[in-house]
Amino acid sequence: MRLQPLIIPGWNNSGPGHWQSLWESELPRAQRVQQHDWNIPTPHEWVAALSAAIDAAPRPPLLIAHSLGCITICHLPSRISEKVAGALLVAPADVERDGAPAPLRAFCPIPMQTLPFPSVVVASTDDPYCRLERASGFAQAWGSRLEILANAGHINADSGYGAWPEGLKMLAALRRRAYWRVPVTPCRTPPLPGSARPAA
Repeated sequence: MRLQPLIIPGWNNSGPGHWQSLWESELPRAQRVQQHDWNIPTPHEWVAALSAAIDAAPRPPLLIAHSLGCITICHLPSRISEKVAGALLVAPADVERDGAPAPLRAFCPIPMQTLPFPSVVVASTDDPYCRLERASGFAQAWGSRLEILANAGHINADSGYGAWPEGLKMLAALRRRAYWRVPVTPCRTPPLPGSARPAA
């Protein structure tokens, strides 16, 4: 089954050299979830925009998130989450950390419930916006597989992550898992015109 890749950037959006932007132009049918205000994010608006994109997706959505985009996914209402085929959650931002900017703290508290779809958390050993211990806790709470990258910073363009082919391999593995979880409506053959019901 073909899936609909949805790119979900974090605070301040992802620039042209970011792996999300490069994947957007490379992955078939990929679409970026646009936010009204990238600089001053509000949970209600960001969750509403993502929910609308999931609702409008012509195929089961495969979410590809970075930083605050990961936390936005965790705030989705259950009726929307149930439509998601899977999610790649890269460098989730710890908006509860000491010193987190005020716009990000609006997304507190971080939901810690199991996500109702296959997911992978990709974390760095030296992410300045989320300690590895916290990222590991997120993965455990969300029921996500954890992939750890050594000295990868915030896993963005500033950390040297442009095309990021290893990330595409993780996405492909997740896509294979997501394929099997998407229910397929059984094909029912309609009765022939004029066919008689069997006697009781």
